[in-house]
Amino acid sequence: MSETYVKRLSTILLDAVTDKDPRVQEQVCAALCALGESQPVEVLSACEEHLRLHEKLAHPYRTMILRAMEIVVSNHIGELDKDMARAIIFLASNEMTKVKELVSDWQQAASSVLVAVGRRFISSVMEELLSKFQPGLLPHPCTVHTLASLSVSNVFGMVPFLTSILSTMLPMLGAAKHDSMKVVFCCALQRFSESTLEYLANLDQAPDPTVRKDAFASDISGAYDILFHQWLQSREAKLRLAVVEALGPMSHLLPSEKLEEQLPKLLPGVLALYKKHAETVHVSKSLGQILEAAVSVGSRTLDVQLDSLLAALHTQICVPVESSSPLVMSNQKEVLRCFTVLACCSPDRLLAFLLPKLDTNNERTRVGTLQVLRHVINAAAAQMEVKKPFILSSMKLPLLDTNNKVKRAVVQVVSAMAHHGYLEQPGGKAMVEYIVQQCALPPEAETQKPGADSEALAADSVRAISVSTLYLVSTTVDRMGEVLWPYLLEFLVPIRFTGALSPLCRSLVHLAQKRQEAGAHAPLIQYNGNVHLPSPYAVTTRLLVVSSNPYVGDGRGAASLRLLSVLHQDIHPALGQQWATAIPLLLEHLDEYSEETLPQEEWEEKLLMFLRDSLAVVSDNTWVCQLTLEMCKQLPNYNGTPLEKNFLYKCVGTTLGAASSKEVVRKHLQELLETARYQEEREREGLACCFGICAISHLDDTLAQLEDFVKSDVLRKSAGIFNIFKDRSESEADKVRSALILCYGHVAARAPRELLLARVEADVFRNMSQCFSTKVLGIKVETKDPALRLSLVQSVCMATQAICSSAHSGSFHLSRKAELVAQMVEFIKAEPPDSLRTPIRKKAMLTCMYLVTLEPALEEQVQADLIHSCLHSVMAVLPEPEEGDSLQELSVAPTVALSRGGGSQQDWQLLFFQSLYLDTMQALKDLLTSLLQRNMTPQGLQVMVEHLSPWIKSPKGHERVRALGLSACLLQFFLEHLQISALVPFHNLGLLVGLFSPRCADLWPATRREAVSCVHSLLYLQLGYEGFSRDYRDDVAEQLLSLKDGLVHPDPAILFHTCHSIAQIIAKRLPPDQLISLLLTLFEGLGDPDKNCSRAATVMINCLLKERGNMLQEKVPEIVSVLRSKMQETREEHVLQAAQHSVLVLAAHHRAAVVSSLLGSPLPFDSHTCTLWRALALEPGLTAQVLGLLLEKISRDVPFKESRAFLLSSTPDRVATLLPLAATCALHEVASAPASGPAVLELYPQLFVALLLRVSCTMGVQPPRHLQAKERRSASSGLASRSLEPCSSAVDALQAMLVRGGNEDVVQRMELDGGWQLLKTSAGHEEGVTQLASAMAKFAGPRLPLVMKALFATQSSVYEVQRITSTAFLAELLSSNVVNDLMLLESLLDNLMARQKDTSARVRRLVLRGLANVALGSPDKVTVGQPSEALLLGEGGTAEPQLVRRPGQTQQPQGRRVGSWAAGRGMAWAHRYVWPPQVRTHGPQLLTAMIGGLDDGDDPHSLVALEAMVGLARLMDLVDAWDLRAVLLHIAVRIRPFFDSERMEFRSASIRLFGHLNKACRGDCEDVFLEQVVGGLAPLLLHLRDPQAPVVAACRFALRMCGPNLECEELAAVFQKHLQEGRGLHFGEFLNTTCKHLMRHFPDLLGRLLSTSLFYFKSSWEDVRAAAPMLTGFLVLHVEAEQRPQVDLEQLLAALQLLLKDPAPEVRAKAAETLGRLVKFA
Repeated sequence: MSETYVKRLSTILLDAVTDKDPRVQEQVCAALCALGESQPVEVLSACEEHLRLHEKLAHPYRTMILRAMEIVVSNHIGELDKDMARAIIFLASNEMTKVKELVSDWQQAASSVLVAVGRRFISSVMEELLSKFQPGLLPHPCTVHTLASLSVSNVFGMVPFLTSILSTMLPMLGAAKHDSMKVVFCCALQRFSESTLEYLANLDQAPDPTVRKDAFASDISGAYDILFHQWLQSREAKLRLAVVEALGPMSHLLPSEKLEEQLPKLLPGVLALYKKHAETVHVSKSLGQILEAAVSVGSRTLDVQLDSLLAALHTQICVPVESSSPLVMSNQKEVLRCFTVLACCSPDRLLAFLLPKLDTNNERTRVGTLQVLRHVINAAAAQMEVKKPFILSSMKLPLLDTNNKVKRAVVQVVSAMAHHGYLEQPGGKAMVEYIVQQCALPPEAETQKPGADSEALAADSVRAISVSTLYLVSTTVDRMGEVLWPYLLEFLVPIRFTGALSPLCRSLVHLAQKRQEAGAHAPLIQYNGNVHLPSPYAVTTRLLVVSSNPYVGDGRGAASLRLLSVLHQDIHPALGQQWATAIPLLLEHLDEYSEETLPQEEWEEKLLMFLRDSLAVVSDNTWVCQLTLEMCKQLPNYNGTPLEKNFLYKCVGTTLGAASSKEVVRKHLQELLETARYQEEREREGLACCFGICAISHLDDTLAQLEDFVKSDVLRKSAGIFNIFKDRSESEADKVRSALILCYGHVAARAPRELLLARVEADVFRNMSQCFSTKVLGIKVETKDPALRLSLVQSVCMATQAICSSAHSGSFHLSRKAELVAQMVEFIKAEPPDSLRTPIRKKAMLTCMYLVTLEPALEEQVQADLIHSCLHSVMAVLPEPEEGDSLQELSVAPTVALSRGGGSQQDWQLLFFQSLYLDTMQALKDLLTSLLQRNMTPQGLQVMVEHLSPWIKSPKGHERVRALGLSACLLQFFLEHLQISALVPFHNLGLLVGLFSPRCADLWPATRREAVSCVHSLLYLQLGYEGFSRDYRDDVAEQLLSLKDGLVHPDPAILFHTCHSIAQIIAKRLPPDQLISLLLTLFEGLGDPDKNCSRAATVMINCLLKERGNMLQEKVPEIVSVLRSKMQETREEHVLQAAQHSVLVLAAHHRAAVVSSLLGSPLPFDSHTCTLWRALALEPGLTAQVLGLLLEKISRDVPFKESRAFLLSSTPDRVATLLPLAATCALHEVASAPASGPAVLELYPQLFVALLLRVSCTMGVQPPRHLQAKERRSASSGLASRSLEPCSSAVDALQAMLVRGGNEDVVQRMELDGGWQLLKTSAGHEEGVTQLASAMAKFAGPRLPLVMKALFATQSSVYEVQRITSTAFLAELLSSNVVNDLMLLESLLDNLMARQKDTSARVRRLVLRGLANVALGSPDKVTVGQPSEALLLGEGGTAEPQLVRRPGQTQQPQGRRVGSWAAGRGMAWAHRYVWPPQVRTHGPQLLTAMIGGLDDGDDPHSLVALEAMVGLARLMDLVDAWDLRAVLLHIAVRIRPFFDSERMEFRSASIRLFGHLNKACRGDCEDVFLEQVVGGLAPLLLHLRDPQAPVVAACRFALRMCGPNLECEELAAVFQKHLQEGRGLHFGEFLNTTCKHLMRHFPDLLGRLLSTSLFYFKSSWEDVRAAAPMLTGFLVLHVEAEQRPQVDLEQLLAALQLLLKDPAPEVRAKAAETLGRLVKFA
């Protein structure tokens, strides 16, 4: 019977193999394989029988069955007997040869079965195959193919048959007519040859070690003749390739005489295939095998064929290699293998062929030749040893090639040469120089046009591989040390090798360190007459100069410094100790920065200090002079790198300063002046720096040399000018003068201060003036060259700064001061006022700042003109791209960054502008403060502010922020330097405060902050004039600083509140006599074009009136009149303030009339009406009366009236009544005023309930008809009008009322949750009310008793929507513990119970929700004794129940017994909790209400039942055990049909409630309920695959709760582990584990679980339908065989067969998988 059952299972699966879906087919095969794992013989027998009986089964399905058979055979070959093996062999043989045509997949599968069987039953397989491999008959192609495959898979078993197979096959070759058959024979011969060679190579392991190569020679020879002489000539490309692939391994088995005889024909024949095939890798591989065979027999024929061989192979190697073509790359490898063979046997001929190819100009030829050469150098090193000079000499032309591909190939060849000693030969240094040249390539030089042949990766660039090659050769090839050292030093100084400095230095450092280790203290550089080696002075200069730009060229600065450190002994013996300390510090400095962040000037100064210290250590004038000479000699080398040449000039100045010979100094200075390239700005600066540095030690000589040069013909504009500059134009002469002026400036800046004052006017300023303005025919002519003007300004600035820094500057009298100031003002006026392109005005203002401090003092008009000119030149400059705050962070030196080449030109122009702008503003500040310092009086301060006043009031923001910044700076300076000798009044305080204080609300945040700073300084100035000390800190004035943060905020409310605070501070510290001037100034500010400042003036006026109005009694009418007039004219904020006072006066006497009048205003209220309503809230006593009147108006009339817009409309429209609508809007305006808070609190419950019910009654209500018509007219006329929506107005009023009532948290919570929007819609109203109640309970608990009392009265409302709203609100309150805290539970429950019979199903549903909320809102529980588990509170609980102790355990929980029914199954509910009396009292009532909801028959949609299920789930842990016992089974039975409801909500709620019922049993339940648990187990497991996530979550919870009741700790643990919320679930793994424990502990449940599972085979959900057979399969997998009687196999197999026809592929696949597991019952 067992055999019959397995065969039946197999048959069912085999019948399903024809499924259309590939996944199902794969699963059927897998199931067959699974059956085969258990019963391989029976399954193979079934498969064999099925194929035998179903001859017409299509070959794709036969293929799948054969593949399954192959797997079973491969895994269980040892279990097959001979009979079964013969049957399979016979079947596979027939399947393979059933049709003559080739059907690859089918026949391949059959062949694979034979090969698999052949691993053990080789004789039987060979017997079958040889029966179809008879002499004289052409066999089936698959027979031959199978023989070939067998020879590979079973070499030792197959080779002994090969002699007979070959002897039989040989006659067949001639009979093969079709090319496909010939291809099969060729493949077989290839495999036979390969297996024979493998056999012969492993004779020590072979079963027959007597087998010899000769045994196959004759047959292989005969086959060779046919293949080569006949088949190779075929036109079929596939056949030719098959032939050539076979000839390769066959050549090793040919007799040596035969091979020697055939080579003259064989080699040309194979080579000819290169021209016939695009994919030549097989040809190259076979050719390599043939060549190896020929060499192994010592063939002499190769010499004759060598030329043609080399030509053909070279052509192949020159094919461009595409990285995306693995076949081409493989062919290259095979071709190189052929070259290796030829190199070993004929090296001379090979090189004679290759090396001339290097002279060609063809890129591919040269690259291919170099590739072969590199390979030969590496692979045939011994044969190439004597050929080194010849190979080196042939590289001359490739070294000149500029093609990047050729360059890469050459570098690779040189690398190979270095490893094999080539570079030690004569000519090797040329190779080294070539590598260095490639290292020096700039990156842009390697870019080529994109195309198919373009380089792919930057990492493969010529420079990159050259750099890595140089370093590797230097560090890893020991023999290269003598070649590279000191030869690499020759490349340091030449400019063309600059790009290679980093790798050169790294290699040289490594080589030098190795030599130091070997030679101790011996000099590293042995010149020995080598004139090419650079001198120590040249090396020092070069490495020091390139270090000035340290990060370019892969960090050449650090590399150069390290090389300097290593070469210290050779540069000068005395430098070792000093450099050992200094150079590491320099390197450490470089590590701290990057190219973008390095401060260039600081770095250059460090290098110059390093040079200065080194010169001091050497202290040898001859050595210093030699170094100076070398530096001057190298100057022209850096014409292309101005930054480095500039630094070299500084180095020259440093060395000249250290020289003691005055003649040498003057000679070099003269040469520098004569040879400088004055057209270059950087060079002019460098030259000037050089002279300045030199002047530190040689001031007299420097000035004398400059004066001599100035007196020369260079500056004369006449015939015959420029004796030494004859070919220079006038503009070039300007550049010379510019450089000379700069030289004077730098000399003055660096000259010793004690020597400068005596020389500055006669030798510096006089010569500067002479250079700047020349005379033609006695007339003074000034240049228009901006560079010359900038040089003069910069130099005068440096000179005056040097004068001011002198200790004797106070007594120094500068006679040229007025002239210089006038010149600077002229320069400033000449600059364009709206743009900032040059630093001329910055330098000019700095110069004036220094000049102002010197004697004599400037005249008043000159000073005024200077201030006016500077302000107009700077303030009107167009605004910077970023606000002034952030620009300070971008203060960089853009010119330095530009010289490094980083960033785009536009970026650096932006940075240049930002840096220049900041510097210019700082210069202006310094100038103004220096001018103010000359007149430190209130009048002097007033003069400065008057100059700034037009800019402070400018309509342009950037001008205001600059003016306020300057004002703040001046006031702060005035305050810091204030000296009061007598108490005098600060008479202009009010005017100044009135000017600055409105700016605290400027549109620009920077302006606001500066304005506060100004007011702060003014208040302290007043304190100073009142006699307080400078260090006194006033608490009131200090509060201004803390208000700055509020000014940053863009919110107007915060901004003006801050202004109000500022006004309060001013009011506290302002003298009474200054108040009226301040107010009048602020009144003028009301017309400020900046609206913010105008509003700020209003705020400050009102604050001052409030704080100090008692002093202005006679001025009040004037002030009020001004405010009212401004309101009528501008309608700005200050008008509202005036209106408020009027309304308050009127309402104090006629509040009802005022309210009625305002209510009669047209709706919607305009802004003035709204303002007046809000004004009524300013007086708390009045506000409460106004609110009471409005509440009365709201409740007096009906909320809406029903009318039909059209006579034929089906439903009437609801239109809002006018008076309640207007009252609602007015209430909103009043409640919006902050001052209405006390009144709102007084009427809080009435306002809240009235507005909440107003919201409910206005949902979907339209505005009054006349308002609708008004909106339509506005829309048609194109005028914008504010629409009035009744419900939105009620919601707005409710929000405002809550805010004023101190419940902002409620409003914010509702806003975050979207509750306000929900309140306005019919669909979301309930949820909105629920959210509102929740927020009220959380944030407004003390308000609830009176609110609830007001809501209780709505139970009898005639409007259903009001009853719904109030019920929803009250129901939600029960979810909060606030009802217990306030002792409201009883009254709230009673009110909800009374609503159970409401005619509205929505009300009844909300009642149940509220009763269920008791579970969430009850207070903390008090446990008795030590319970064994913590209680879970509904879905919102925090912890899951733990496994409970069962009867018989040693420790029992203590507590009171609850009911005797628990003893039925030993159930101990002793650890119940003590609930408050009211909860126990209402327990039965709550249960009754919920169960009544389950049975509610008046709700057609069962929504009440749904709410009851959700509520019961919450109440399970609250009700007493006795109360629950009576209804437990009833509830379980009642909810069971909902498990499979089509609606997700019902499935989720019912399953979750089922989980709570299980949890309530606490691991111990009655048998009748246990039956429900068991019955629900399968549905719960299957619904884990429910398409809805909430249902899946409910199933997880329910299963976790069921676990303890099943009395299986392992199963419960599985549920707890796998089904935790938030954890991913691998359903198959979980179901497998669950079924394992079920069948281990509850094997009797098998039948019941299977029958339930069968029910879900027809589920409407695909995933559940697929899970059902999975459950079945896993149950069967883990059940013991003796449980088979529980299973109706017939029914199960029939059901699974039906599932195999399911429309869903996933279901069919799972059914097939389950069928595979049913082998368990075999």
